[in-house]
Amino acid sequence: MSNSSSTTQFLLLAFADTQDLQLLHFWLFLGIYLAALLGNGLIITAVACDHRLRSPMYFFLLNLSVLDLGSISTTVPKSMANSLWDTRAISYAGCAAQVFLFPFLMSAEFYLLTVMAYDRYVAICKPLHYRTLLGIRACVHMAAAAWGSGFLTAVLHTANTLTIPLCHGNALDQFFCEIPQILKLSCSHSYVRYFAVPVVSFCLVFGCFVFIMLSYVQIFRAVLRIPSEQGQHKAFSTCLPHLTVVSLFISTIMVPCLKPPSISSPSLDLVVAVLYSVVPPAVNPLIYSMRNQELKESIRKGRGHPPGEESGAAWRARDICMDCRFLGWSLPGAPQSERLPKVESTQGKALNPGVCKETKMDTANPTQTSSNRQQHLYSHHTTSSTCTATSSTAGPIPFPLSA
Repeated sequence: MSNSSSTTQFLLLAFADTQDLQLLHFWLFLGIYLAALLGNGLIITAVACDHRLRSPMYFFLLNLSVLDLGSISTTVPKSMANSLWDTRAISYAGCAAQVFLFPFLMSAEFYLLTVMAYDRYVAICKPLHYRTLLGIRACVHMAAAAWGSGFLTAVLHTANTLTIPLCHGNALDQFFCEIPQILKLSCSHSYVRYFAVPVVSFCLVFGCFVFIMLSYVQIFRAVLRIPSEQGQHKAFSTCLPHLTVVSLFISTIMVPCLKPPSISSPSLDLVVAVLYSVVPPAVNPLIYSMRNQELKESIRKGRGHPPGEESGAAWRARDICMDCRFLGWSLPGAPQSERLPKVESTQGKALNPGVCKETKMDTANPTQTSSNRQQHLYSHHTTSSTCTATSSTAGPIPFPLSA
């Protein structure tokens, strides 16, 4: 677009030719947009205001909701306005803003999903090191790295797109300023512009994809070693929302990349663009809140932790104790009815259930060592409490009740 003096606006693809269908598109997009605003807004408010949601998982979820709100707000409002006023025009500045913001937010979201996969990996595979590896500073740095990487990716694409000369008009076959559609208007035949930048982006995305897959391979291996079937189910349930969001994101992004050029058409391209730009931001809040009792409870109450109510650590103590029961642990300070009874160790000594001692997990296998049993630790809560296991060889071992 180096000839910007002659190109002052672009024409976006209309969803329909008649005014009635244009209004139908407006109301449909309005409903989807309001659903995305409501869902992501509730998650942001709940995580920001509720002191019980103070864990890395919810911190990253807050960032994800902000990115979803930004990405859908970049494309949908302008499309709705055009349908409502029966126009196709978008200014050069508005198009340039979409060219930069949409890749920035989408790239940052995928990088953040990669970080969230690491969070799940550490929470399940390395629970004893969770607080060390995912402290407040580490979480902030990883989130900042995701945003910064998305920014650099967007700068690369924007600089490559906004400096090409145009000689094939100003009509785009898309409802927003999509970079491939702008490149179709180019007069340049430089292979660097067409292939170098996409190849670099593909390498980054592929590296993140491989990291996510390897993380889940390790997660599944660790979960399958949990002796309790209920503990396995609880572990899988905390990973399922993230895995669903990643699958939705990757599948909708890969459709336009793998679609053969021979079947390309404006209508098909339009549907594909809606799938990857509109659907994920609208359904991600539903996916994350559907099986998350803490988040649903916080959204239902619509408030933070009042002074007279049970504190965040105590509020989760009973649920955490139930998790410990799956793995043969008892929690200090838990209600007496929920503590594990005294059991005899393999050496015949009674273990005290009031100080969160390690209990016998596999009576059929007395040779199972303490270090092997610690491999099965799993928890998905965050609290200021610290649970300790006493081993005859290693002494007290901190157990971070977080995920």
